[in-house]
Amino acid sequence: MAWSNADNNTGAAAIPGFGFNPPHALVPGIEVTDLASLHRRVTDGGLQGVHRADFHSLTLVTQGSGEHTIDFVTYPCRPGTLLWVRPGQVQRFGPPDRMNGAHLLFTPAFPETTSAVTRLSDDWSAPSCWQLHASTDYAAASALLARLHAEYDRPGGASHEILRLLLAALLLHVNRLPRPGTHADPHAGGDTYARFHAELERSYAKTRRAEDYADRLGYTVKTLSRACQAATGRPVKHVIDARVALQAQRLLAHTDEPVAVIARRLGFSEPTNFGKFFTRHTGTTPGDFRRTQQSATVPAPAGATPRGEAG
Repeated sequence: MAWSNADNNTGAAAIPGFGFNPPHALVPGIEVTDLASLHRRVTDGGLQGVHRADFHSLTLVTQGSGEHTIDFVTYPCRPGTLLWVRPGQVQRFGPPDRMNGAHLLFTPAFPETTSAVTRLSDDWSAPSCWQLHASTDYAAASALLARLHAEYDRPGGASHEILRLLLAALLLHVNRLPRPGTHADPHAGGDTYARFHAELERSYAKTRRAEDYADRLGYTVKTLSRACQAATGRPVKHVIDARVALQAQRLLAHTDEPVAVIARRLGFSEPTNFGKFFTRHTGTTPGDFRRTQQSATVPAPAGATPRGEAG
């Protein structure tokens, strides 16, 4: 991985980021390694500070215990913990040498394209952590990761096509895991939820009104709420607000833009309204949240290349 500085063109230091550039990549777009090797490679403390990456990473913990923070939530980790960090998510590793496991990194363009793989890869609300314990799901994930590792290290060279298909199989397996703490069937919302989810990604910074989404999609608010309740365990208004709150957290953490500017970017006419919204959904003020994230951020290494993106 190579460092870059995610500063959203503000000209001010923000959360550092990793670009996909493994030093000994055997196949473009994917690397199959383990946590111990990753920590040996990144020795400047960057993994233990708040950072983000522009690629996916999947980790299956097999030894030891620790914790990992993803999008401002800290997850306890032990053998059987499966973590999926998606591009743009903020994360922070725990101390090195406390746990190990399979660690898979891949770019968004690498997996074999299927509707389910694409939906799961792009779903901001999808889980980041599963506690599989010693279950059949753990055995299946472990076997698929081992097969990926064997193909990746295959004498004479790996097959890109086999790696893509194995990765798709792994992601499809993850796709049918129960969502921790929510509804057991992530597809229960059907096409209604899928269409709403896509529209929400396009419009969350423009409107937070459930009625606007219902009008655009040709549904009633009650229909949208039923679909959201089935897919996420939450009514439609809660899903909309959660997406806006997450983007607010990312912008506050990723950039040094004034709170008033972030409020306008997210469709709030007054910074005070944004402040009340943010506090209601996160339990802290925008300013306090930003200070907490900045105190957990480590500087990017010298020579880091700016990358102008946020969230």
